[in-house]
Amino acid sequence: MTTAFDPIVVGGRHLANRIAMAPMTRSRAHGPAAEPTDLTATYYAQRASAGLIVSEGIQPSAVGQGYPDTPGLHTEGQVRAWRKVTEAVHREGGVIFAQLMHTGRIGHPDLLPDGLVPVGPSPVAAQGQVYTSEGPKQFVEPAELSEDAILRTVADYATAARNAIEAGFDGVEIHGANGYLIHQFLAPNSNRRTDGWGGDTERRIRFAVEVATAVADAIGGERVGLRISPGNPYNDIAEDNPGEVYPALVERLAGLDLAYLHVLEGPDRDLTLSLRKAWPGAFVLNPFTHPATTGPEALALIEDGTADVIAFGALFLANPDLPARLAADGPFNTPDQSTFYGGDHRGYIDYPTLAA
Repeated sequence: MTTAFDPIVVGGRHLANRIAMAPMTRSRAHGPAAEPTDLTATYYAQRASAGLIVSEGIQPSAVGQGYPDTPGLHTEGQVRAWRKVTEAVHREGGVIFAQLMHTGRIGHPDLLPDGLVPVGPSPVAAQGQVYTSEGPKQFVEPAELSEDAILRTVADYATAARNAIEAGFDGVEIHGANGYLIHQFLAPNSNRRTDGWGGDTERRIRFAVEVATAVADAIGGERVGLRISPGNPYNDIAEDNPGEVYPALVERLAGLDLAYLHVLEGPDRDLTLSLRKAWPGAFVLNPFTHPATTGPEALALIEDGTADVIAFGALFLANPDLPARLAADGPFNTPDQSTFYGGDHRGYIDYPTLAA
């Protein structure tokens, strides 16, 4: 029987186990340069016993930033800063992918430089608020991406992917989930276009397919993963037919020989299983556990074949040596939600290990 502690090859990379660290925004790239710090290098190196680390969301362009103090991969300084992080992880024997996250309409002009405004497939504001330096503010109506702007955005993803490899990442994960730009193109309430990028299923999945294709062409499909969250209403997304859209998306992507598909699961396990069956490569699952966080019981999903790799979020944030703790059946540190976003070393690199 296969267990979570058995090795696996994903995209040509030998992973020591099947336990992944899920991408988690930490908002600690303080300052206008949006660069990770030495604390960031320590944070990821502490968690290098994961079979796979997926970094926090990294904006592929300046306009792709949706939250304060999130890092980028579109300047030379950011590439240099991330190289310190990847080198620290590799010294500890880890594997790390950079998650490329363009937030689209989720954001605010106050978070963007040079008079930029958030963009989206259609000029439809999300309901809700985002935190800025002046406190919470309502989401604004995004600028609708023109055809040329869509193609430039696709190119931005490819450039950021090349920057990630230059920075020493083992690969990249394209963020197509949680109501951000790619998800906005997939969902009919945020994509009201009637041209070649919206309308029926085939046109709404086009942006995701074009991004994945461009990134795979830039760095090789074996270095590329994609994260999706079918039916996830986060960030004011409404999907009335995920059972049609996501199988169609997976079918279109299957020929790209990507490293993995990463599913942030909703309550529809049958849809998860259908995607698992249709996907030809490694299947990474962040299982549906709402309102609880993903816990040790999720390891059984490796044993029964539901997934190849299980991604843990908050539990990995609070337990830098999570694979060892899972093998020992605990104990587990409790995540401190007050330190999830922003701040300093507290709640970031000071969670104790079992050895400590």
